Amino acid sequence: MQIQISDHFTTPKLLRFAFPSIVMMVFTSMYTIVDGLFVSNLVGQEAFTSLNLIWPAIGIFSAFGFMIGTGGTALVSKTLGEKREQRACEYFTMLIVFEILLGLLISVMTMVGIEPLARLCGATEDLIPDCIAYGLPLLACMAFSFLSASFQSFLVAAGQPKMGLMISLAAGVMNMVMDYVCIAIFGWGIFGAAFATGLNWVVGAVIPMVWFYKHQESPIHFTRFSWRFGALGKACFNGMSEMVSNVSMNLVALLYNLELMKIAGPDGVVVYGIIQYLTFLFIAAFLGYSMATAPCIGYQYGAQNHEELSSLLKKSIGIIAAASVAIVILSDALAPLLSSIFVSYSPTLMEMTQHAIRIYSLCFLAAGFNVFTSSFFTALNNGVVSAVVSLMRTFLFQVGAVLLLPIWFGLNGIWSATTVAEGLSLVMSIAFLVCLRKRYGY
Repeated sequence: MQIQISDHFTTPKLLRFAFPSIVMMVFTSMYTIVDGLFVSNLVGQEAFTSLNLIWPAIGIFSAFGFMIGTGGTALVSKTLGEKREQRACEYFTMLIVFEILLGLLISVMTMVGIEPLARLCGATEDLIPDCIAYGLPLLACMAFSFLSASFQSFLVAAGQPKMGLMISLAAGVMNMVMDYVCIAIFGWGIFGAAFATGLNWVVGAVIPMVWFYKHQESPIHFTRFSWRFGALGKACFNGMSEMVSNVSMNLVALLYNLELMKIAGPDGVVVYGIIQYLTFLFIAAFLGYSMATAPCIGYQYGAQNHEELSSLLKKSIGIIAAASVAIVILSDALAPLLSSIFVSYSPTLMEMTQHAIRIYSLCFLAAGFNVFTSSFFTALNNGVVSAVVSLMRTFLFQVGAVLLLPIWFGLNGIWSATTVAEGLSLVMSIAFLVCLRKRYGY
């Protein structure tokens, strides 16, 4: 029987419901890793450095898709919980149209300024051509990036998480195959990696769009709408935390790259790029779980079912705690494998990578809880608290740590900066959950 967001959830049932979204997000991060793997081994270290330098800028602009997807899903789910199905469909359609228009605008603006953007990311003259070759096609596909990200959240709200998984798997497999075809066979170099990723975004956007158009029986589907700027602003503001989180993570990645270029040169950027792939992989699991449970939380909040809301929170904390410990152990075990896959051509880089991963991976003990807390308050339509958690976690604490810790601990200070930031954020997340428990009845 299909699980609905209005159901009562036991722990096994909650895991079954969240599993497709978790797999989808992990798989999505894997094809990003495959991009780097092909570029590093078939194109070269210089191209791999360029990819890691320009990617944070692409991630910053892609964050708008997460903002509309998460904030919009919270608004639509709450509206469904209030039994206003037609209004929920109108909100959904309006948000998708807005995403398309915003994506086209951002594409035009960023493609015109691609070269100064590459310089701002820390690219030197010899790295700029590769930065442009990788960045230009992806910036051209921003609207598809927005849609592919937000449709995954909306499919969960529509009770179709398995469809989201199937679309993600199909697009991801195609991305990996096209990476090989474009780089190894066609010889397109770093442009081939970007082409494969852009094609993945197109598939991830077009298939759900067709599905929502054809399935008018779905709880949410495309319909005629009037612009409701108050609701649009509320959705964007409510999803601001996820946007802030993504923008901040990518700004911090830029800062890491700039600091590493000063302390360790291009080798440091390469090592940090590998660590980022590990982070993509495991944070994706937490993001997938949070994305799956958010519509359930939003629905129960709209229905004022406080008992079920409390149950969802308690079960989620237990699941995330167990997963966090397992991920730290797995990170340590994967350190030699990752270093050999990406930089087997350099024993020095392999040793440096393993050492960095073992320090950095401790951050996963707190990261999952912080990710879920931000998503939890987004689902409760409290964009302010969610944004504060995200901003402090992904930006202010991170910037302070990456600027101060290297003064005392050198390169090890950079590798441990994220762990310190996540630890401070954990204290803040717990404080918000405790202080606001009576207000929301969980």
